[in-house]
Amino acid sequence: MTSSDFPPVPLTLEGSCILHQMFHVRWPAWKERSETARKEIVEEAAGSFGAMEQSKEEQSALFSVLGHKADLMIIHFRRMFEALNSSELNLTNLKLAELLEPTTSYLSVVELGLYEATVRLYETLKEKGIQPGSPEWNQAVDSELANQRKIAAPRLWQPIPARRYVCFYPMNKLRGEIKNWYQAPIKDRQKMMAEHGVIGRRYAGQVTQIISGSIGFDDWEWGLDLFADDPLVFKKLVYEMRFDEASAVYGQFGSFYMGIRFPAAKLGSFLEGKAPF
Repeated sequence: MTSSDFPPVPLTLEGSCILHQMFHVRWPAWKERSETARKEIVEEAAGSFGAMEQSKEEQSALFSVLGHKADLMIIHFRRMFEALNSSELNLTNLKLAELLEPTTSYLSVVELGLYEATVRLYETLKEKGIQPGSPEWNQAVDSELANQRKIAAPRLWQPIPARRYVCFYPMNKLRGEIKNWYQAPIKDRQKMMAEHGVIGRRYAGQVTQIISGSIGFDDWEWGLDLFADDPLVFKKLVYEMRFDEASAVYGQFGSFYMGIRFPAAKLGSFLEGKAPF
């Protein structure tokens, strides 16, 4: 059995379910509301969002978005998709919802790709003469996943990083006529992802990166959230990564959203056009 005979799909671990919601504010409608109505809108919404942002395991966070793509971005981390749906429905029932125009949304789940562990495991099973898909093979895979899940638990179920800025964007891996990520041997992909990871680790401490898988959930294959206290780190990190093979040859990128986090208690300031930070 050669490496080309290995199952092509790398093992993955999944964690928090994530929903990004982007909105334009209907500013004329907001300005038409009376002072009393505005107060009621803010108090209700701030109370609801405040409770969600204080949760340790299932948080939501508000971000003021720069540029024309949206005014407000809300990021939700939940344990289950049902909880995401409840949060979404809760928002639609707030008085504030009448003033929000959805521009887009993105659904995904925290994903840790295990290319290195996958190739290492497959090579070990190959040396033992264990065939892919056999009971022994499946048992070894399940055992490896259980072990990796224990090690990675803090990364799978972490709260929304408490950083000032967020950069969110979706991405795909190329499926072109000449180069196709999904036809490259798994060991080649493992090598490219290892090189990709080296760059990310150089920015440890400056940026927190959360990769979420969205194949089968949304229009792109992955969502990337970068959280930092210095927004220039986003430019430097993304630019440097563009030069490695995984991105330069195979990466396709969607729209980028840049947001500044603010507490729910400052929602009124945001709606009044004052800095809520």
